[in-house]
Amino acid sequence: MSKILKTKPQVIMKNGRPSAVIIDIKDYKQLLERLEDKEDIADIEKMRKGSLYFRKFDDFLAEHNNAP
Repeated sequence: MSKILKTKPQVIMKNGRPSAVIIDIKDYKQLLERLEDKEDIADIEKMRKGSLYFRKFDDFLAEHNNAP
């Protein structure tokens, strides 16, 4: 995590307990990108475990162009 965050996070306390964290916007965006990458990898892993089938692109277009 320290490789991602360039500045020290500020912890906001409420009733003596941590309730929020303030981080630099650039760090936040990097965290979001990494999370999205991780989710994408998990989705790809799921797809690889399932069965794949292929169809012609023209068939796909015909099906979606006729959709209501």
